[in-house]
Amino acid sequence: MTTLLVSTAAAALVVMLAAFGIGVARGVHKGVDVAWGLGFAAVAIAAVALNADRPMAWLVAALTVIWGVRLAVHIGRQAGRHQGEDPRYEEMLGRAKGSRTWYAFRSVYLLQWITLWFVSLPVQVAARYAPLNALAVIGVLIWAVGLFFEAVGDEQLARFRADPAAKGRVLDTGLWRYTRHPNYFGDACVWWGLFALAALHWTGWLTVLSPLLMTWFLAAKTGKPLMERHLAETRPGYAEYVARTSGFVPRPPRRD
Repeated sequence: MTTLLVSTAAAALVVMLAAFGIGVARGVHKGVDVAWGLGFAAVAIAAVALNADRPMAWLVAALTVIWGVRLAVHIGRQAGRHQGEDPRYEEMLGRAKGSRTWYAFRSVYLLQWITLWFVSLPVQVAARYAPLNALAVIGVLIWAVGLFFEAVGDEQLARFRADPAAKGRVLDTGLWRYTRHPNYFGDACVWWGLFALAALHWTGWLTVLSPLLMTWFLAAKTGKPLMERHLAETRPGYAEYVARTSGFVPRPPRRD
């Protein structure tokens, strides 16, 4: 297991170092968000390479790579439509005392590398220990629900933003009618699904903090709160949308 943990950490680090080099060369560090999904894919590939004789390793690797590559492609497309640095990173780097490059390496790339590796522990444990049996359907279904909400929510949001008539409006149709963050909810489900696969072996239960951490980031730390603060300042009618729409878990909107 030690070899697996070291190998997956190294694989994720290679992705982050490559992203750092590209960020320094381009003078912007928003590409680290693309590296986030690719880093998980690298971890999954490293895990299956060391456990190629185990069917579960191939299953969790496939699920993780599909999710990670889709997310990286989506974020890459969105980032390519806007010049300059992501406002989040611009604000963060503005607090740097001394070298912004070194600050970015410590506070963005290394932090995301550690977080990525920790969140991916269910994938690593499932690849090494979990059996592939009928109960695996539960984990795959949770993962599939998550991928649906994340992918469809992202696509609906991209189309909405591309519509000139939508400028200044609030997206409250499609999945966005039932939750203010279908993509974040879906992201959380993906990782709870992968945890459910790891939990088919008792060691998998030891990784429960990984999906909890991901859910906390999405719902209470860097995902939902930052996005809602921005939208509240830039979208008239957002307060009314918040009042009638679930903040995370989908449900029918409240009636006035």
